[in-house]
Amino acid sequence: MNSASSLMGSQGTSGSCAGAIRALTLELKGLQTSPVEGFTVTANEDNMFVWTVALYGPPGTLYQGGYFKAVLKFPSNYPYAPPSIKFLNKVWHPNVYENGDLCISILHPPVDDPHSGELACERWNPTQNVRTILLSVISLLNEPNTSSPANVDASVMYRKWKESGGKNDEYARLVRKQVEASRLDAEKDGVVVPETLEEYCIKTAPKSNEDCTDGFDLDEDYYDYGDESDDEEEYEENAEDSGQGEN
Repeated sequence: MNSASSLMGSQGTSGSCAGAIRALTLELKGLQTSPVEGFTVTANEDNMFVWTVALYGPPGTLYQGGYFKAVLKFPSNYPYAPPSIKFLNKVWHPNVYENGDLCISILHPPVDDPHSGELACERWNPTQNVRTILLSVISLLNEPNTSSPANVDASVMYRKWKESGGKNDEYARLVRKQVEASRLDAEKDGVVVPETLEEYCIKTAPKSNEDCTDGFDLDEDYYDYGDESDDEEEYEENAEDSGQGEN
């Protein structure tokens, strides 16, 4: 690659990175001013591309009272490519790998993978954001996808629990044990975990039109993501070269 091409490539990457930072800054502000029940987010002071997430187990589920911390990492060309989520504490779940990595359709690249069993509309697209991602994760906690599990043993155990109507409670006992362990983490962090539905649901005042800056509803020129076509072409080429597919 000649020097001119190198310069153009670096400028494109820089523009994409700056656009991602602006988008993430807006999303973070929106989540802090208008929080959503079930989770809190904090951006790394030194790196906007790394966020710490605290997920609270939904009331009325096995995960009720749980406090699950995770790291959300964003690529430099976000939102054209999906972030990744890794749990920091133990989570026994069909869609969580033993190392904590989460496997969920919404975070899978939009490449053509007929063997995955996923529809293209179920995979990542640039209209998604942190809010929709984390709400999907909270839903997944209680309703796992057992058709393509990341943890086969947890998937088998979950199906036995469901099919037995709760009589085979090995899965439930393991989850509750981890929920209890997570409470210790909450105490260390000085966090009061919501237990009841009333505590879990956050009541916020309706946003005015001037406040509606969360997500991607603003004029595209405001975000200035850089050259969108270059980002998408580069992403597609990388996906083809690496054979990206399901986690």
